[in-house]
Amino acid sequence: MGETLGGFEKLLLLAVLQRGDDAYGAALFEEIEARTGRGVAPGSVYVALRRLEKKGLVRGHQGDASPERGGRPKKRYRLLPAGLEALRDARREWDAMADGLDAVLGGEA
Repeated sequence: MGETLGGFEKLLLLAVLQRGDDAYGAALFEEIEARTGRGVAPGSVYVALRRLEKKGLVRGHQGDASPERGGRPKKRYRLLPAGLEALRDARREWDAMADGLDAVLGGEA
């Protein structure tokens, strides 16, 4: 993949992957907050999801209507093959940069 992803975009792709079929806006910002301890503005999730859709890394689709949302459907997202490859690239970059830093980082890199 030629385009560089920002840190938040990488977290969001990971959240989509973690959530699987349950990857919709509110669930994604909850996933990121729970796993990172970082507060996430819901608006930032939706803006980043649109960016990731334009990059061809995720695809959004309307889910079924739900009574708890007043009959409105949730927009759900799934990782596309290019999104999975982007995560693989990011992991390889991280591993390459962290290689040899076990002693400094205090554990496995």
